[in-house]
Amino acid sequence: MHNKPKHNLFKNTVYALEGLVDITKHEASFKWQILLFVLGTAVAWILPIEIGYKFILSISLIIPVLAEVINSAIERVVDLVTQDYHILAKQAKDAGAAIVFLSLITLAAIWLATLSLAFGVL
Repeated sequence: MHNKPKHNLFKNTVYALEGLVDITKHEASFKWQILLFVLGTAVAWILPIEIGYKFILSISLIIPVLAEVINSAIERVVDLVTQDYHILAKQAKDAGAAIVFLSLITLAAIWLATLSLAFGVL
């Protein structure tokens, strides 16, 4: 690839942080995912459960955040290629949305299973 500059750990970190700042500024859904992460983490650590369960619940909250970053990347690439309606552009954006949706279902399943175990329901 001709437009691929040489990278180092510092530059890669800067690029990653620039991406996070840009997504945070321009994607309302990402802000909601961050809010879910912060509030969910607080809830996980307030619950009267063993520390291992708290870690599982907290770590699982990053899944939708990661999915939203992937979705944002897909949307940006599609918008770079075309602003016109095209069925493949729609399908790509829908697939990105599906990633977020599935991540939320996964998150709910992890929380349900973990809390069931923690409180002796299972």
